[in-house]
Amino acid sequence: MNKLNVKGERLIALFLLGNVLFNYPVLALFNRTGTVFGIPVLYAYVFGAWALFIVLLARVVDKR
Repeated sequence: MNKLNVKGERLIALFLLGNVLFNYPVLALFNRTGTVFGIPVLYAYVFGAWALFIVLLARVVDKR
């Protein structure tokens, strides 16, 4: 397999992971009363998952 195909497959996998992370059933798991370091649990999850997604995306795109 050439590098372009592998990168494309990883980007597709990240797209699917993003759909799972930010879709209703998973978001409903974190829709609870309570806080994490003073931040509501749902907001902490969204921003944490978003940061993880950006890091993974940068690693796939910047891979040499």
